[in-house]
Amino acid sequence: MLAPISRTPRPVVLVAWLLLAILALPAGAADSDASVADQVEQLKKQVIRLNRDLFILEEDLLFPASTQFAVFLSLDTGRFLQLDAVKLKVDGDVVAAHLYTERQVRALQRGGMQRLYIGNLKTGAHEVTAFVEGIGPENRPYKKAATLTFDKGTDTAALEIRIRDRSSDDQPEVSIVAWE
Repeated sequence: MLAPISRTPRPVVLVAWLLLAILALPAGAADSDASVADQVEQLKKQVIRLNRDLFILEEDLLFPASTQFAVFLSLDTGRFLQLDAVKLKVDGDVVAAHLYTERQVRALQRGGMQRLYIGNLKTGAHEVTAFVEGIGPENRPYKKAATLTFDKGTDTAALEIRIRDRSSDDQPEVSIVAWE
């Protein structure tokens, strides 16, 4: 079963930190415009560092390594399929769906990889199904599904949805593989 994800609104946290930092300025700091500008610049740098640290902490808290589960998507050349959409189900629940623009498809065709989903998953047996839609050979609508049953251990699990051209019959092939 997937754990629900709740996110703290990061801009609110950053604004609060920035206001606290400004209020903490010494009273005599307003004497010189240069010193105030320098202090504001230093505060900006501190906020950026803090934001990075908070993001890393948030990722570690939301997705601990023992339950972390990620699914990536890759597209090999795409001569036989013009990708339109992908939907992902884990244990019967839709966890991700994505509609692709031409620009995104071109990036995937050039070797890019998309992180389609990241979440938490308990240890044990799970079933992942990917539904791919697009325009196939002879400009006909194309729908294909691939399913993988795998055992999630205590380590991070990563799967890849691979869409490849199969030149033996001029058809696209969709498969899901586990990363080692």
